[in-house]
Amino acid sequence: MKVSLKWLKRYVDLDESPKELAASLTLLGFEVDDMETTGVPPLENVVVGEVLQRDQHPDADKLGVCRVDCGPKIGEKSIVCGASNYKVGDRVPVALPGAELPGGFKIKESKLRGVPSAGMMCGASEIGASGDNSGLLILDGRPELGTPINQVLTDSDTVFNLEVTPNRPDCLSHIGIARELAAWYRRDVKYPKINNVPAKSDCANGEGLFRGLTVDAPEDCPLYIASVIKGVKVGPSPKWLQEALSSIGLRPINNVVDVTNFVMHECGNPMHAFDARDIEGGKIIVRNAGEGEVMNTLDGEERKLSSRMAVIADESKALAVAGVMGGQNSEVKKDTTDLVLEVAYFKPSTIRWVSKTLALSTDSSYRFERGVDPLSLRYATERAVSLILETAGGELCSNGVTAGSEPAWQTEVEITPEWIRKKSGFEITDEEIREALELLDMSISVDGEGVWTVSIPSYRGDLYRPVDLLEEVLRIFGTDKIPGGQVRATATTANDSPITEFNRKTASYLIGQNFAETVTYTLRSAGEQKRWAGHVSAEELALLNPISEDQTQLRHSLLPGMLEVLHLNQSRKTGANRFFETGRVFRELNGKVVEMVAVAFLECNGGTGRSWKERSFDDFYAAKQRIKTIAGYAGIDLDKFKIREVSDNEGAWQEGHSAAYEEPKAGFFARVGLMSLPRVKEMDIQGEVFGGIFCYLPERLREPKRIKFKPFSLYPASSRDLALVVDKSEPAEEVVRAMCKIASKATRDFEVEDVSVFDVYEGVGVAEDKKSVAVSMTFRALDRTLKDKEVNAAFDTIQNQVRENSPYSIRD
Repeated sequence: MKVSLKWLKRYVDLDESPKELAASLTLLGFEVDDMETTGVPPLENVVVGEVLQRDQHPDADKLGVCRVDCGPKIGEKSIVCGASNYKVGDRVPVALPGAELPGGFKIKESKLRGVPSAGMMCGASEIGASGDNSGLLILDGRPELGTPINQVLTDSDTVFNLEVTPNRPDCLSHIGIARELAAWYRRDVKYPKINNVPAKSDCANGEGLFRGLTVDAPEDCPLYIASVIKGVKVGPSPKWLQEALSSIGLRPINNVVDVTNFVMHECGNPMHAFDARDIEGGKIIVRNAGEGEVMNTLDGEERKLSSRMAVIADESKALAVAGVMGGQNSEVKKDTTDLVLEVAYFKPSTIRWVSKTLALSTDSSYRFERGVDPLSLRYATERAVSLILETAGGELCSNGVTAGSEPAWQTEVEITPEWIRKKSGFEITDEEIREALELLDMSISVDGEGVWTVSIPSYRGDLYRPVDLLEEVLRIFGTDKIPGGQVRATATTANDSPITEFNRKTASYLIGQNFAETVTYTLRSAGEQKRWAGHVSAEELALLNPISEDQTQLRHSLLPGMLEVLHLNQSRKTGANRFFETGRVFRELNGKVVEMVAVAFLECNGGTGRSWKERSFDDFYAAKQRIKTIAGYAGIDLDKFKIREVSDNEGAWQEGHSAAYEEPKAGFFARVGLMSLPRVKEMDIQGEVFGGIFCYLPERLREPKRIKFKPFSLYPASSRDLALVVDKSEPAEEVVRAMCKIASKATRDFEVEDVSVFDVYEGVGVAEDKKSVAVSMTFRALDRTLKDKEVNAAFDTIQNQVRENSPYSIRD
């Protein structure tokens, strides 16, 4: 927010330099992003002087030696000057020793060609003023000698660009900032005087200008005040008003509109002036818009409204989007003579939603959505009416036709001085605490037990807890005055959270596998969600108030964002084709949308450019092994869970080339394999992409089991092969898992070291709904070389168990 120093001085006496004021504002909690000075900046030791005598310099033809009178307090000075556009008797700016001119030029006593010079007579550019730069600045009106130059050239100003936090809407105005500075410097606030003009209560209705006010949306608009002024003359604003608005970057329009903008930036109350003749039926109605209702706003855009939006309307049409922007059909025009002035209070959450939905942010919506003081509306109304009558003339017909009422305001917070001292950590007296609170317009009453009841002003809606008052006391006392001290704290050691440990282990593992880490946005577009997760998921994860059109949904997966990274690297020909990411995703689980910790990786086997040697790429089995390793870091052994083939309705994965693990009770799911070829092609990615994603509920994270040392055998292994006929839909991994159980029960004195698939066959000799899965079983003993007799016995037992206790049959 831009604040003019010249404007601020209307409400509080400020003699401090802009640099000092910027430091004070920062200590008060309002960061100064930058400040800009226009005209003559504040200058010290630059005063009005009069040339009494000019003599030629003895050693320079173009220099003169002048005797200059700088007033009774300073006296006469001898100054060497090279200008020639002045004469004896002229009054000019004189920079005395110690002055610092714009650009950092410091004035000191010196000698010019051997002649002493006690200062410098200045031209316009040398002090930052506008005008002829060919010589000295000759001052008009013969100002008094010795007067500081800033009191003569008063068109200078400094504009501060402040960062006002959302909890301080009371400071989105010059009076709000003036109150803060007045408290800081222990000075009084000078509120503008209002010339109250009696209204003719019957003239508005009698002449058909305004026949009534109705609020049909009282929840969105608790208070609305309308004032009618007739006979105004629209024209340019007076110079002071134009200069004030221009100083903060606003373009003057006309005297009526300029007054509404001035009062908004002075008091913090947005308002709008309607042309009375454009209000059909002479009646204002505050209502909800019709679904799909259209209106043209002042910015020239056609806006499509919804029934959640409040509008200011007449009997036939909407005149303004309430609290945001007026419509083109009711703006003040050059020939406007009669006005209806609106000053209202709108519900902050409503205005915030409307502004976001319409992508329309204005000075009005910025203030309304943060909260305008509802008890300030009548003062702002009177201030605006007074200035309109002063600058545009006219006659007040109806002042303050009101719908709704001011809310009852009584916010009180109880504290004790001892509590303030305890929480602040240093000694601060009762008098200093009381002074700080009273400087901020808070009144205090004390009961018999020493408890202070502090009454909060209505414009400070952010103060409702004792700790809030503690912060206010420290602000006004001065955080720079808090005495230093030693910090004593007991340090405790603690392990990182399990999530941090999991992310660290996962990242270390994948980086070791030559994967590069990515960081993508948590918010994604609706179109992406629908393509990759379906319409239902997109609706479940939609934000109510998205920040932009391409960030409307919580992400359901890390992979779409990573594919964008892959596409970018392919288009830039970086050669990078392996990526991973850790982050949060949002999924539906047991009927609720939950936040899950996730890790994903992908590798592309195309688009890497030319190479002297072809290298191997990931396939399904390599990706599956990685997802198992990652799950192990979360304490989950995927070999204990059933694997299934991904169906064709899971749009991110290629059917027949990808698989899924999921167990809702265990709070995790995983997908792995070849990513959808059509989806990858849509993104213009070259080659096939294999990837995997593992997600789990944070509260279900378990510490991985510690691996204990197990002695290994020094004796040779023995193996047997067995071909099984199974259902075509049976995953090979399920066959392996079943055979591991059967083989383990069949061996007692030695171990089943491994069971693995070495052949899958479909065709002649096998039924159409069946397939042959051949497995190799490896046996080994810890203490001896196995004999064929004992291995064969175990193998016979395995075959019998397969025939009797499994759904499989042995292929002949």
